[in-house]
Amino acid sequence: MTGRVTISAIAEQAGVSVPTVSRVVNGRSDVAPDTRARIEGLLRLHGYRRRTRRPTDRARLLDLVFNDLDSPWAVEIIRGVEEIAHAAGVGTVLSAIHSRSSSVEQWMDNLRARASDGVILVSSELEPSMRAELKRLEVPLAVVDPAGAALADVPTIGATNWAGGLSATEHLISLGHTRIGLVAGPPRLMCSRARLDGYRAAMETADLPVPDELIVSGDFYHESGFDAANALFDLDAPPTAVFASSDQMALGVAEALRQRGLNVPGDVSIVGFDDLPAVRWFAPPLTTVRQPLAEMGKLAARVILRQAAGEQIENLRMELRTELVVRASTAPPPAR
Repeated sequence: MTGRVTISAIAEQAGVSVPTVSRVVNGRSDVAPDTRARIEGLLRLHGYRRRTRRPTDRARLLDLVFNDLDSPWAVEIIRGVEEIAHAAGVGTVLSAIHSRSSSVEQWMDNLRARASDGVILVSSELEPSMRAELKRLEVPLAVVDPAGAALADVPTIGATNWAGGLSATEHLISLGHTRIGLVAGPPRLMCSRARLDGYRAAMETADLPVPDELIVSGDFYHESGFDAANALFDLDAPPTAVFASSDQMALGVAEALRQRGLNVPGDVSIVGFDDLPAVRWFAPPLTTVRQPLAEMGKLAARVILRQAAGEQIENLRMELRTELVVRASTAPPPAR
């Protein structure tokens, strides 16, 4: 085919009617699976593009995409996005792509089959092919908590992770702790590296050593915090305090300590990161760094809706402030 690809041309090549192709393009379910597959293949092959929509033709849908959804952290982001979307009369389409190529391609097929006001991608790598396809489809994009380096032309929303890691560690130092363990997040994530750098900065400023054995990486979930704590407290000289780079890992650390007969904060102090709603009900209530997750979701939704309305986003790098919340899980180290 030459020139702009039309539904009529796709229908002729697929050997079906124009309404059948139209039903596939618009995400209708009343098309036989083999016919749908044939049409979708031709749409991809020829780079079919919808006509540019007028503002009055907006789909009133916003796509919110995570790697995984099995975390209360994700729920807080969703809550913020949904609040803004609902107020604007826009529906939210929630997806998890799990970093698998087949999952990403299925999501892209679904996106091509419907109009969307924009995509919010959360803590995921933005593959070049995905970015190129979103640009081709003229779909606005914003990234929350980018996993890697931000793209020059894509709005990103994050938090002051370095400052949060610094304040968590400084709090423990101010209580008199000198041997502080860190349960870091996945090294591939920018937020993990920033929290680690904040921890190192606080320790170095206080002239405290940071041996490699005091830093153990986890994956932000409970089990990795539990395993990391066991590694730290198997050391000949275990820490008197632990900064965990997520609340879920902090709770995993606490369970490992409980099973060892250690008291929080009498024997070991713990600081988390996120301030998820449940941690103030932990026994004892968890000292943590509050990350404005719902506010990050709200800001991302506003950015998408502004782009969908034709506005230019001038400030492409947005960071919301973190805040140390002191509760009962931290105290001076025990007398030796």
